[in-house]
Amino acid sequence: MTCNRPSNVAIIMDGNGRWAVRRGLPRVAGHKKGVQRVRDIVRACPDLGVKTLTLYAFSTENWKRPVIEVAALMRLFRIYIRMEAAALESSGVRVRFLGERSALAPDIQRMMDGLEARTVDNDVLTLQIALNYGGRDEIVRAAQRIAAEVASGQMQVSDITQDSFSAALDTGGVEDPELIVRTSGEYRTSNFLPWQAAYAEYAFVAECWPDFTPTIFGELLDEFGTRERRFGAIEAQGGNV
Repeated sequence: MTCNRPSNVAIIMDGNGRWAVRRGLPRVAGHKKGVQRVRDIVRACPDLGVKTLTLYAFSTENWKRPVIEVAALMRLFRIYIRMEAAALESSGVRVRFLGERSALAPDIQRMMDGLEARTVDNDVLTLQIALNYGGRDEIVRAAQRIAAEVASGQMQVSDITQDSFSAALDTGGVEDPELIVRTSGEYRTSNFLPWQAAYAEYAFVAECWPDFTPTIFGELLDEFGTRERRFGAIEAQGGNV
């Protein structure tokens, strides 16, 4: 394992529908294949040196998709939690869900709560699943929480810092991602982790999510190790900003 591989990675899992359409299949077939790929990537993380993996599963904008497709995605979420819960728990994976839960069906919310509670003490891998997540929405909700604490006297305006704001986000308590990957050949971030990604490296790959294998993942992690991350500073031996 390459020592310079990132331990905290986030992935925008894009291209399930296009993967299916190119094969003459219904879009839901691509989403089903995508769920299988989630299983493969999660299982590969410990051997690849990844300690935190954040997956963009369903955005706040995805509700605009056809009703049939949204319903199929919700069924797949239920199936994934039900089928994978025991394996995630036994393999040491801690699951956290990011996003606004109130718009989700009550039974899905209960399943999410249950899986989080069931795996809370695991420490082999932290798996964050962004479900009904939007970066701007997350920032607004964090600001509302902080404003409520200030209004109630629990917090002073002078207490609002980058650290305290980060703690109020859905990802509070977890380090920011070092690498963010987007599959399917698209070059945009789609409202994913805008605050947390301030100094993340990006990798945009041509493969649609169902074709994104652990081997490709490992190659990206190795390539990350060749990058120079300066965080706004100059090069170690001089150079331009």
